[in-house]
Amino acid sequence: MILKTPQFWYRDKGTAAPPLEKMLEPISYLYELGYRLHQNSRDAAEAGLPVLCIGNIVAGGTGKTPTALAIMDIIHKNSLAKKPFFLIRGYGGGEVGPLLTDPAKHTAWDTGDEALILSKAAPTIVAIDRIGGAELARRKGADLVLMDDGLQNPGIRKDIRIIVINGEMGFGNEKILPAGPLREPLETGIARADAFIFLGADTRGVRDKLPQDKPIFEAILCPAFGKLPPQDKAYIAFAGLGYPEKFFKFLKEDLRFNIVDTVKFSDHYPYNETDIRNLAQKAQTAGAELLTTEKDMMRIPAIEGITIYTLPIELAWSDEAALTQFLKDKLARLSS
Repeated sequence: MILKTPQFWYRDKGTAAPPLEKMLEPISYLYELGYRLHQNSRDAAEAGLPVLCIGNIVAGGTGKTPTALAIMDIIHKNSLAKKPFFLIRGYGGGEVGPLLTDPAKHTAWDTGDEALILSKAAPTIVAIDRIGGAELARRKGADLVLMDDGLQNPGIRKDIRIIVINGEMGFGNEKILPAGPLREPLETGIARADAFIFLGADTRGVRDKLPQDKPIFEAILCPAFGKLPPQDKAYIAFAGLGYPEKFFKFLKEDLRFNIVDTVKFSDHYPYNETDIRNLAQKAQTAGAELLTTEKDMMRIPAIEGITIYTLPIELAWSDEAALTQFLKDKLARLSS
């Protein structure tokens, strides 16, 4: 079941917990128990090649996929691997894998939207069984696997673990699912990380919770150069993300787009023709155009006569050289 992110997950610091949050806390204790049992249910298997995991501690859209793309770009530019592959779960798609994504053949309904985006940058394996996916990548000639998500998956050993933290989201109310957005106890997730990537300004003061002996790399999300939609139009923005408010705020406050209305859908929402026609009618009534994310666009059926603009985004590093050196050093130790 696909659900919208509860507003109380990211309520302002110091505000009182609403009744629903308190009611869900007992379930969070059960979730944590299940998490710990799951983590101890099996030993992590060796993949037979380096595994770099880009993960997060919270549920929802922290900017992990653009981060994975930016790191793959570093790997390519600096020849840190000869044939790196992406490895993902393929959330939102019907394929269980292991499967090598083929954008000419597969759709978002097969592999999920993220696989189609990642496959533009590197070969991408979709697999619920991550070790099986890594084995397929190795058979296809991979010499490094970059996992987009899967930090909490106990079935495969990760050699380098990097946690992405969105400065606006932080760790939310710091409670475990479903009372809060945490996928695991905060101290456990932080302890397992080798490094952190901080996206945007720290509006929640979470950097003080991070260990001083682990590197923190900084970046901002920005529009892909030369690919902005027309800025002289009014837009209705819509998105099916874990935390769509972040996208809407980015459009309004950072890019100064004229956003006359916003429409939220649940994470990985499977759009149908009726949804899009209703949005198009809403936009026509408002004298506006439709605007969404690249990931959402992968799940939208093409309808003649309806135009939807997208906002491609990418990462800009504050110190790309430092992150590159970190990766070089880590990979060198694995090969020695």
